[in-house]
Amino acid sequence: MSTKKWIAAALIGGFIFGNAMAPVNAGIFDKVLKGGLVGVVVDKTAPQINDAINAITAKHGLSSTYATKVVPIVAVGDGSRAGAAQVSGPQELVDQCQAALQIEQTIFGVRAMVLIPIDKVAVKDINRVQGVGVAAQIDIKL
Repeated sequence: MSTKKWIAAALIGGFIFGNAMAPVNAGIFDKVLKGGLVGVVVDKTAPQINDAINAITAKHGLSSTYATKVVPIVAVGDGSRAGAAQVSGPQELVDQCQAALQIEQTIFGVRAMVLIPIDKVAVKDINRVQGVGVAAQIDIKL
């Protein structure tokens, strides 16, 4: 099935299931469904998102000579997928990066969101991929 058909099917399914849920259960189900849909969208469209980000940076004369790819963002706490991130670095290190871990914290009264390139799409038994940075954050609204 083509990428566009997967995205359309996921969005239609989310709309139908989301509207069929009772308000009390909708919060939990909605979060799980949206996290799953974000994962599907990121998995199916990562190369196209990556190319689009690279085109944007090139348009502004800021392209990179490093390798780039788009990976899912995994939220600390519940492990849900919270969007996507473009990571950048030497090709062999970018290949090791499978996700970006998102940690949100209030520091000195200011909200901080930390994105760390990691080697697994998980929140346990993970390792930081040293030498890779997060170049862009993609916020996927469903």
